[in-house]
Amino acid sequence: MTIPRYANNWEDCESAKHGTIRRHHSWGFCPNIYIFDHYMSREELKMGVVSYVKEEIQVIRERDPAIKSNMEVFLYPSFKAILHYRVAHKLYKKGHYVMARWISQRAVRKTGIEIHPGATIGKGLFIDHGSGVIIGETAELGDNITLYQGVTLGGTGKEQGKRHPTLGDNVMVSAGAKVLGSFKIGENSKIGAGSVVLKEVPANCTVVGVPGRIVKQDGAKIPRMDMNQVDLPDPISNDIKELQVDNLRMHKKLMELENQLKMVAHAQCAKEEKEQ
Repeated sequence: MTIPRYANNWEDCESAKHGTIRRHHSWGFCPNIYIFDHYMSREELKMGVVSYVKEEIQVIRERDPAIKSNMEVFLYPSFKAILHYRVAHKLYKKGHYVMARWISQRAVRKTGIEIHPGATIGKGLFIDHGSGVIIGETAELGDNITLYQGVTLGGTGKEQGKRHPTLGDNVMVSAGAKVLGSFKIGENSKIGAGSVVLKEVPANCTVVGVPGRIVKQDGAKIPRMDMNQVDLPDPISNDIKELQVDNLRMHKKLMELENQLKMVAHAQCAKEEKEQ
């Protein structure tokens, strides 16, 4: 292995020869740009990082009410993971698969968020909290996607080619939800917490349950800043309410029949007394 320029950023040249990187930035939010000189130009990398930082500051300030200053962005797991992904994805597209995977796995160790460098992700991705989030190799994410902790965008088997989901613009996937398979989640849709989605979802829908099913589709656009995960329809609760209504209706009919039987019995008794 040829030692890249600025090898003094590694602990020693012997480590560099064996491909072992022992020195890490204390903040850990930015991959060491000097070790990528053999894979892409430093100017290309720096311009991409600057553009991403500006975008991410805006995205996080829009969608996380807890943030108090721009400096906090550098501490967010989402920021670290997506920055690593942006660099790894550039390397992946250039055919440097091992280095791309090394960067992505470094991000996993630091953040608990696993984004395959082969995934295609648009602008404005926000991963809130982030621990346990997995995005597969052939997943495609549009612009302004919001993911919460524990989300999996995975495949359903060992088939080659496209095997992960495609998410349209402005989709929100709530905590613990699993979207498995090669199909599309339409733009402006919401996936409720803990749902397991196994088939295509049209645009402007709300999906909840296991397996996931559409419980709301009104055609109204859901803004990307709509972060409400709580006020989603509950199909089980709705079914229980319908059963309660049916039970009350049947109880009412039984009471009416009972009253009619009493009236018939009373009339029969009166008739018998009259005949006597």
